[in-house]
Amino acid sequence: MKDIQTQDELYLLVDAFYKKLLADNSISYIFTDVVKIKLEAHLPILVTFWSQAILGTGGYTKNLTQIHLDVNAKSYLSPELFAIWLRHFYNTVDENFKGEKAEQIKTQALSIGTIMQIKIAQQHNQKL
Repeated sequence: MKDIQTQDELYLLVDAFYKKLLADNSISYIFTDVVKIKLEAHLPILVTFWSQAILGTGGYTKNLTQIHLDVNAKSYLSPELFAIWLRHFYNTVDENFKGEKAEQIKTQALSIGTIMQIKIAQQHNQKL
Protein backbone atom coordinates (compact mmCIF):
# COMPACT_ATOMS: atom_id res chain seq x y z
CA MET A 1 0.00 0.00 0.00
CA LYS A 2 1.32 3.45 -0.83
CA ASP A 3 1.04 6.83 0.87
CA ILE A 4 -1.21 9.72 -0.17
CA GLN A 5 0.65 11.76 -2.79
CA THR A 6 -1.84 13.39 -5.18
CA GLN A 7 -5.17 15.16 -5.35
CA ASP A 8 -6.52 12.22 -7.37
CA GLU A 9 -5.72 9.92 -4.45
CA LEU A 10 -7.42 12.35 -2.08
CA TYR A 11 -10.48 12.31 -4.35
CA LEU A 12 -10.60 8.50 -4.15
CA LEU A 13 -10.22 8.70 -0.37
CA VAL A 14 -12.94 11.31 0.13
CA ASP A 15 -15.30 9.55 -2.28
CA ALA A 16 -14.89 6.21 -0.48
CA PHE A 17 -15.26 7.95 2.90
CA TYR A 18 -18.53 9.63 1.94
CA LYS A 19 -19.89 6.35 0.58
CA LYS A 20 -19.33 4.90 4.07
CA LEU A 21 -20.99 7.89 5.74
CA LEU A 22 -24.00 7.78 3.45
CA ALA A 23 -24.39 4.02 4.01
CA ASP A 24 -24.41 4.43 7.81
CA ASN A 25 -27.93 5.26 9.02
CA SER A 26 -26.61 6.60 12.33
CA ILE A 27 -24.98 9.57 10.54
CA SER A 28 -26.23 9.68 6.94
CA TYR A 29 -29.27 11.84 7.84
CA ILE A 30 -26.93 14.79 8.45
CA PHE A 31 -25.93 14.68 4.78
CA THR A 32 -29.24 13.60 3.25
CA ASP A 33 -31.84 15.40 5.38
CA VAL A 34 -30.14 18.25 7.25
CA VAL A 35 -27.77 19.70 4.63
CA LYS A 36 -29.02 17.78 1.57
CA ILE A 37 -25.50 17.45 0.23
CA LYS A 38 -24.93 17.25 -3.50
CA LEU A 39 -21.92 14.95 -3.39
CA GLU A 40 -20.74 15.59 -6.95
CA ALA A 41 -20.40 19.31 -6.17
CA HIS A 42 -19.11 18.78 -2.62
CA LEU A 43 -16.30 16.29 -3.32
CA PRO A 44 -14.02 18.75 -5.18
CA ILE A 45 -14.34 21.21 -2.27
CA LEU A 46 -13.37 18.50 0.21
CA VAL A 47 -10.45 17.43 -1.97
CA THR A 48 -9.25 21.04 -2.10
CA PHE A 49 -9.49 21.26 1.70
CA TRP A 50 -7.55 18.04 2.30
CA SER A 51 -5.05 18.83 -0.43
CA GLN A 52 -4.29 22.15 1.23
CA ALA A 53 -4.01 20.50 4.65
CA ILE A 54 -1.92 17.49 3.62
CA LEU A 55 -0.18 18.38 0.35
CA GLY A 56 0.15 22.15 0.92
CA THR A 57 -1.53 23.06 -2.36
CA GLY A 58 -3.69 25.93 -1.08
CA GLY A 59 -6.97 27.00 -2.61
CA TYR A 60 -9.45 26.31 0.22
CA THR A 61 -11.15 29.58 1.19
CA LYS A 62 -14.30 28.58 3.10
CA ASN A 63 -14.73 28.91 6.86
CA LEU A 64 -14.76 25.28 7.94
CA THR A 65 -15.73 26.07 11.52
CA GLN A 66 -18.66 28.28 10.56
CA ILE A 67 -19.97 25.70 8.10
CA HIS A 68 -20.15 23.12 10.89
CA LEU A 69 -21.63 25.60 13.38
CA ASP A 70 -24.36 26.35 10.83
CA VAL A 71 -25.09 22.64 10.44
CA ASN A 72 -25.12 22.25 14.22
CA ALA A 73 -27.70 25.05 14.46
CA LYS A 74 -30.00 22.90 12.30
CA SER A 75 -29.23 19.54 13.95
CA TYR A 76 -26.97 18.88 16.93
CA LEU A 77 -23.59 17.48 15.94
CA SER A 78 -23.03 15.30 18.99
CA PRO A 79 -19.74 13.81 20.16
CA GLU A 80 -21.17 10.44 19.08
CA LEU A 81 -21.56 11.71 15.50
CA PHE A 82 -17.97 12.95 15.51
CA ALA A 83 -16.84 9.52 16.76
CA ILE A 84 -18.71 7.81 13.90
CA TRP A 85 -17.25 10.30 11.39
CA LEU A 86 -13.73 9.75 12.69
CA ARG A 87 -14.06 5.95 12.75
CA HIS A 88 -15.18 5.91 9.11
CA PHE A 89 -12.41 8.34 8.16
CA TYR A 90 -9.68 6.30 9.86
CA ASN A 91 -10.99 3.05 8.35
CA THR A 92 -11.11 4.56 4.86
CA VAL A 93 -7.56 5.87 5.14
CA ASP A 94 -6.26 2.58 6.54
CA GLU A 95 -7.99 0.55 3.81
CA ASN A 96 -6.36 2.59 1.05
CA PHE A 97 -3.10 4.15 2.23
CA LYS A 98 -0.11 3.68 4.50
CA GLY A 99 2.63 6.15 5.29
CA GLU A 100 3.45 9.58 6.67
CA LYS A 101 0.70 11.48 4.84
CA ALA A 102 -1.87 8.81 5.74
CA GLU A 103 -0.99 9.24 9.41
CA GLN A 104 -0.94 13.03 9.02
CA ILE A 105 -4.44 13.12 7.53
CA LYS A 106 -5.80 11.00 10.38
CA THR A 107 -4.19 13.28 12.96
CA GLN A 108 -5.60 16.31 11.14
CA ALA A 109 -9.08 14.74 11.12
CA LEU A 110 -8.87 14.14 14.87
CA SER A 111 -7.77 17.74 15.43
CA ILE A 112 -10.60 19.09 13.28
CA GLY A 113 -13.18 16.95 15.06
CA THR A 114 -11.89 18.03 18.45
CA ILE A 115 -11.91 21.72 17.53
CA MET A 116 -15.42 21.45 16.07
CA GLN A 117 -16.71 19.83 19.25
CA ILE A 118 -15.15 22.60 21.37
CA LYS A 119 -16.67 25.30 19.14
CA ILE A 120 -20.08 23.60 19.24
CA ALA A 121 -19.92 23.41 23.05
CA GLN A 122 -18.95 27.11 23.20
CA GLN A 123 -21.84 28.01 20.89
CA HIS A 124 -24.23 26.02 23.10
CA ASN A 125 -22.94 27.69 26.28
CA GLN A 126 -23.35 31.16 24.73
CA LYS A 127 -27.05 30.43 24.20
CA LEU A 128 -27.58 29.49 27.86
